[in-house]
Amino acid sequence: MKVNFAEIVISAVTPKQYPKNFLPEIALAGRSNVGKSSFINRLLKRKNLARTSSKPGKTQTLNFYLVNELFFFVDVPGYGYAKVSKTEREKWGKMIEDYLTTRKMVKAVVLLVDFRHLPTSDDIQMANFLIYYNIPFHVVFTKVDKVSKSKRQGQLQQAINALEIRDDTEYTLFSATTGEGFDKAWQVIEEAIKK
Repeated sequence: MKVNFAEIVISAVTPKQYPKNFLPEIALAGRSNVGKSSFINRLLKRKNLARTSSKPGKTQTLNFYLVNELFFFVDVPGYGYAKVSKTEREKWGKMIEDYLTTRKMVKAVVLLVDFRHLPTSDDIQMANFLIYYNIPFHVVFTKVDKVSKSKRQGQLQQAINALEIRDDTEYTLFSATTGEGFDKAWQVIEEAIKK
């Protein structure tokens, strides 16, 4: 997809604030610091549209990015950040759960997982949540440029086994630094928004 227009429209915390124009939405979920902002910026070819931060846990709202006036990327708060209070984490969890299970415009979730490490219990829980609610999702393994090519196949197999994803669940190896996986990620997103 050639991106001619991209802007953040709203940072929402309640359904009343969600956009009302009924365009398809692609939700981006993942651990804090997994590289969601870098993923957005790379796909949209913008340097700082989504704010990247060295401090995890910065995204505390649902951030709606309008793309080509065709669909939204929705960046949801990162999970698994220990320095946020339990109450705050539960509040985010409820907001994300309500959004993903009740919002009819959500066409798919891109589940971002850091390829340098095995999926965490939070990653596994999110994958199980999406499977349980029958929400279509695609796994994007980020930061693949940090893993040597000789170790990738073994790392990938371990990650897939840990996530216990179905055989038909697609995945993409992605690097915001090198652009690896750029075309495949777009292909998946374009297919999802047409459904």
